[in-house]
Amino acid sequence: MTNSVYTPETKKLRRSRTDKMLTGVCGGWANYLGVDATVLRLGMVAAVFLSVGIAIPVYVAAAILTPEVDS
Repeated sequence: MTNSVYTPETKKLRRSRTDKMLTGVCGGWANYLGVDATVLRLGMVAAVFLSVGIAIPVYVAAAILTPEVDS
């Protein structure tokens, strides 16, 4: 019997340095989730209007709390 250990690469949630419009939050989340960043950006804009601006402090908190990707 052989012990085959498969360790997939661990995904880390980080802000993007390359795929960003403001702070890289949506680009980092898109990379983490494996979706297009445009979809998340459109969802964020919709969330701002539908939540009467409550999504703005959530985005700011995500920008402050999410570390930037390592160089």
